[in-house]
Amino acid sequence: MSLKIYPSVLNCDQMHFAKALQDIKSADGVHLDIMDNHFVPNLTWGLPTATAVLNSTRLPVDAHLMIENPDRWSLEYAKAGCAIVCFHLEASRAPIRTADVLHSLGAKVGIALNPATPASAIKDILGRFDQVTVMSVEPGFGGQKFIPEVLPKIRQLRAYAEDARLPLDIEVDGGINDDTLPLVLQAGANVVVAGSYVFKRNPEQAIATLRTIGATDHTH
Repeated sequence: MSLKIYPSVLNCDQMHFAKALQDIKSADGVHLDIMDNHFVPNLTWGLPTATAVLNSTRLPVDAHLMIENPDRWSLEYAKAGCAIVCFHLEASRAPIRTADVLHSLGAKVGIALNPATPASAIKDILGRFDQVTVMSVEPGFGGQKFIPEVLPKIRQLRAYAEDARLPLDIEVDGGINDDTLPLVLQAGANVVVAGSYVFKRNPEQAIATLRTIGATDHTH
C-alpha cells in the first residue's frame, strides 16, 4: 500500500485557513478535527467550517469527529460532502448502524480508537469500516508526543485485516514526524495525519520529506 498523507489543519494559522489549504495541495487529503469540548477537552469547529473547507479545496476531506453522539451528528458531515467520516468507537452507541447510514450517504467510514482501546474491541466488526484511525496521542490537542505503545495495536489491526482479506486503511493520528513515520509504516499503517510537523515548517517540503520516507520504509 502506498502512503497517504492527511495534514491536520488544527495546527495551521487559523487566521489564514485558505492559505494553509493551498500550502498542502500536494497532500492526499485534509484532516479536519471536529471537537465539542465534551468528548475531548477542546473546542474547534463545526459543520459550517467543514463546509467552508469543502468549498475551498479539491482534496478529499477526512472529518475526524471527537464528539459525543456521533451516531447523530456524523451524518451531517457525510451529507455536506466529506469523503471520509471518522467517529470514535468510545463515543458511539451504534457503530454498525452509523457506519451503514454513512455508507448509504456516499462517504467512506472510519472508526477511531483511543490509545488505551485495544484492537480486539473492533475485531468482530472491522469489515464494516474502510479505515481505522489509531490515536497515537490522547485526543484533544495537536503537538503532542507520539505514544509508542500503540505500535503493537497497529500490527494487530493489520493482521486482522490480512486474515480477513479486508482492504483496510490504517491511519495513525498524533506525533507523526520523520522519526515516527518509519515505525508506524513498519507496523502496518498506510495513512498518517501530520499537523505540527507540516505546519511548523514549509508544508510542501514537509510533505515531500514524508513521502520520501514512505517510499523507502513501508512494508505493506
